[in-house]
Amino acid sequence: MARSVWWGLGVGVGAGFGAASAGVGWFYSSVLLDPTQRPVYPERVLAVGPASITLAATRLAAQPGTWGLRWPEGLAVMGPVTAARDGEVVRTLLGGHRPVPGTTAVLDTGPFDPDPSARGLAFETVDVATPLGPSPAWLVPASRDTWVIMIHGRGGSRREALRVLPALHGLGFPVLVPTYRNDEEAPASPDGHYHLGDTEWLDVEAAVELALERGARRIVLFGWSMGGAITAAFLDRSVHASLVDAMVWDAPLVDWRATLRLQARNRRLPPGLTPFATTATRMRIGIDFDRFDLRRRPPAVRPPTLIVHSTEDTAVPVGPSRALAAVAASLDWPIEYLEVPDVEHTASWNADPEAYERAVAGFLERVLR
Repeated sequence: MARSVWWGLGVGVGAGFGAASAGVGWFYSSVLLDPTQRPVYPERVLAVGPASITLAATRLAAQPGTWGLRWPEGLAVMGPVTAARDGEVVRTLLGGHRPVPGTTAVLDTGPFDPDPSARGLAFETVDVATPLGPSPAWLVPASRDTWVIMIHGRGGSRREALRVLPALHGLGFPVLVPTYRNDEEAPASPDGHYHLGDTEWLDVEAAVELALERGARRIVLFGWSMGGAITAAFLDRSVHASLVDAMVWDAPLVDWRATLRLQARNRRLPPGLTPFATTATRMRIGIDFDRFDLRRRPPAVRPPTLIVHSTEDTAVPVGPSRALAAVAASLDWPIEYLEVPDVEHTASWNADPEAYERAVAGFLERVLR
């Protein structure tokens, strides 16, 4: 009798744990798939001088290089750290709006607003005919018939492209910067969820088709973060993949499972529960995560690719990029790899804009001769 009681208790506890684990997995997958952005402002302005700004010391406030500081009413452009002392970080103030002391804000890798005109570039807004409806894009014209199409990451926006746009324009490339499904200005997906690259690639295909209609003969893809997963899916599945002559990836997502493990640790999810989150995500959007492990399942088309990744990336782990670059030759995939120290996710340009742009320009000039 006692044995049956304990067995029944064990079954009940096990079922309860399983239900709780599934619930945690479902919640975590909801965070991952939800395109709604809830702004958070973790930095605090302590003082503002004629050419300086002082922030409360945090890991992000002390990031090297050129950054935006964004708050609901404005955007300041900050240069390098000039002093760090007694819980304060002092940076140069390069331009933009001037916050008042006490303002709470967020560091932004995109220090330019609101469109290519902020970089002194003429552009037009065009509609890309995606499978879900018209989706706006910026088109910066230039003389060459090889076009660059720039794809931002999950939760990002077209502003990511504003950093490197002048360098690409200076090389003579027309540049198309599209939105994609679930962006604020773009059509929503039918279920309202991100699909982590598994359907978003169709909107990249539509952007390529617009470029072809406008005179493009060849394509360069440029992707940040989840933009890497999206463009990889395009290379694997699109009828236009063979038109891609080169690709630049910044902090690319080349292994979804590794990224989910890192982000689960960031949210203090016990390692044993991470598979529940992965399973819940797969069940909800039908994604095959094996297709997004590019070291084991590289895309069908593998153009010359520059991967730039920073060592201190806490959003998308640098390890899979290193691993992919290490085996690239065996995959018949010409990959060049540049690792940038000490900065966060997609902040390699911010750390040293001139060095970043030289690396990108040099790569494109070599492979597009």
